[in-house]
Amino acid sequence: MIDQASLLEYSSPARISNPKVFVLDTNVILHDAGCIHKFEENDIAIPMTVLEELDRFKKGNDDIHFQARQFLRTLDDLTGDVLSSAGASLGPGLGRIRVILGGPAHSRLKDVLTQDVPDHRILNSALEVLDQETRRPVILITKDTNLRMKAKAVGLVAQDYSNDKVESFDKLYTGKRLIEGVDSAEVDRFYTGSGTVPAADAQLPIELPLAHENFIIRNGSKSVLATYDPTNQSYHRVEKHTTYGITPRNAEQAFAIRALLSDDIKLVTLAGKAGSGKTLLALAAALEQRQNYRQILLARPIVPLSNRDIGYLPGDVSAKLDPYMQPLFDNLTVIRHENRQSDAGDKIQELLETKKLEITPLAYIRGRSLQRIFFIVDEAQNLTPHEIKTIITRAGEGTKIVFTGDIHQIDHPYLDALSNGFSYLINRMVGQPLYAHITLEKGERSALAELASDLL
Repeated sequence: MIDQASLLEYSSPARISNPKVFVLDTNVILHDAGCIHKFEENDIAIPMTVLEELDRFKKGNDDIHFQARQFLRTLDDLTGDVLSSAGASLGPGLGRIRVILGGPAHSRLKDVLTQDVPDHRILNSALEVLDQETRRPVILITKDTNLRMKAKAVGLVAQDYSNDKVESFDKLYTGKRLIEGVDSAEVDRFYTGSGTVPAADAQLPIELPLAHENFIIRNGSKSVLATYDPTNQSYHRVEKHTTYGITPRNAEQAFAIRALLSDDIKLVTLAGKAGSGKTLLALAAALEQRQNYRQILLARPIVPLSNRDIGYLPGDVSAKLDPYMQPLFDNLTVIRHENRQSDAGDKIQELLETKKLEITPLAYIRGRSLQRIFFIVDEAQNLTPHEIKTIITRAGEGTKIVFTGDIHQIDHPYLDALSNGFSYLINRMVGQPLYAHITLEKGERSALAELASDLL
């Protein structure tokens, strides 16, 4: 039964005015090892169970293993030789951090949660802290939705870790704007000469255009596709060019091809639902420019389905990974089919055999030097913000990185549409001169696939 007195005490003005105590779950630390420095003047409590769980993640090359090692090193540096019950200071302007040893089952849990599992022990520790802190709010921070619900059910405030969350899905940058009611003569200017219109004398109702932002400019039956060049501060007409046999089918795909082929843009993000052509366009653009790069790399994160690790799959490493890499091979097959009348299809096989075109799990990229690489990262919505940063900071001279993903199809258990690294990247990079983004809204796989995507 929930202790109503503690709930009333939590809501009292005296308690809310004091610094809070945040109890952290393991998944928060594995998501961001630096999280303990992002709670301002508030204190942090780490259940001993969390340290036990982190011990299982010390060895390995994936991002979560790095986060575990980094956090444990940081905690060791902060605490010195002995960590007292008062905890250790996190630094100037910050609170203190302490480890909670845990004890017997709390009265609110022992008759409700019968299994002795890490989540329940963490919840038990958080309730102990709540009992000890009579004048301060105690909040459990976890990325596990189910644990949050259990905490709320027993009267404990629980929240997601939102430091790197995008503010709102509706405010996420789409990379394009529709401009209507433009004077007919202004539209005609884009079809004369090189199709460039200086922003200074353009008679367009556009305020503060962003670097490489795209525009659909209309006047009745007349229209033009344009993009803003921040270097020359001008608008350029965008045409639908066929790229390695792939022809854009809508305005967004034309914008995407333009960004993918531009030498001035080193980072591109393509968002959109299944069948909108994200990976296909990126791959076609890479093949079109293959002579400009030392290698084309296609990678995607391995997110096991139904919580089953790839070790459960039969066969050797190659056989285990084939199901995850198959969508990339499917896109290559489409491009081969579109180029069946030329030798471009045979060229793809040659590139694969010589490793000039390589398809690999994202985990295998770590430690590699990315010099003059056209690097396509598929299913980027399943990456954390730290993983996105790790990938981009490995980019060497002459490298171009393309992230594709659908933020509505997230397989990672602790990420959502606002907290995944793909959304975070789009939100943080808006307006940067080396960056371009476009959201592909229309599915082009088939009429049936489009219908299913919209209605089911």
